[in-house]
Amino acid sequence: MSDMKETLIPQVVTVTDIRVETPDVKTFRIVTPEGKKPFEHIPGQCAMLSVPGVGEAMISITSSPTNKEFMEFSIKECGCLTTWLHSMDVGQQITIRGPYGNGFPVDTAFKGKDLLFIAGGIGLAPLRSVINYVRDKRADYGHVDIVYGSRSKDDLVDYKEIMEEWCNTEGVDVHLTIDREQEGWDGHVGFVPNYVKELGFDVNKTAIICGPPIMIKFTLAGLQEIGFDKTQVYTTMELRMKCGIGKCGRCNIGSKYVCKDGPVFRCDELDELPNEY
Repeated sequence: MSDMKETLIPQVVTVTDIRVETPDVKTFRIVTPEGKKPFEHIPGQCAMLSVPGVGEAMISITSSPTNKEFMEFSIKECGCLTTWLHSMDVGQQITIRGPYGNGFPVDTAFKGKDLLFIAGGIGLAPLRSVINYVRDKRADYGHVDIVYGSRSKDDLVDYKEIMEEWCNTEGVDVHLTIDREQEGWDGHVGFVPNYVKELGFDVNKTAIICGPPIMIKFTLAGLQEIGFDKTQVYTTMELRMKCGIGKCGRCNIGSKYVCKDGPVFRCDELDELPNEY
């Protein structure tokens, strides 16, 4: 059977764990009925999750490929399928197909580099697989900086993992910010693009951005202001993907299909696309 055909056939999986991350984000852990990971993937790739009769959606795989036991997805409640998923219990089954997209160049362009991860809100979810991959293969990469911001402390996804694991990894610095002052928060307050400029990073880094389109736009502009070139910056976009293999045309922008040519793009490649993103 061809690889393309295999990625199109849904597999039944069981939800074995559900973690509440924020008021509207939950992380779902899944395995096959045999208790295994459904397939291998590259950090940054996505999978199509579906509930027959309810709907389907393309979601980032948030667990690292170095995790051999299960796969995880952090999902924001924002529509029919995600509302159904948020109301489900451990032990229930859904279907999954994939993996889709190109993923991040973790074993090529990123290798040996100092890395700067910049995320806003649920945008941390697609970067979690890359960050944990880099942490698990620490010797292959230089210094790692993670800038992450959300509306409030309660909206920071993976907060426990960030504080207990990421902050205690050698060679990793975490910079958290929230949009507005909040009781009990003594960290930085302000929007991510401004915080990135304030921190004033050395430009000998490879930057990876994920978040709402407006945040990506301003963060990229901020990085360029402090001297980064677009060829040093990668981003991931997940809009309107439906089939996953470039056949349905839903995610077409200019000459690119987000599901096949993306969702990961180097920022100089985005200049070739029309302004609809």
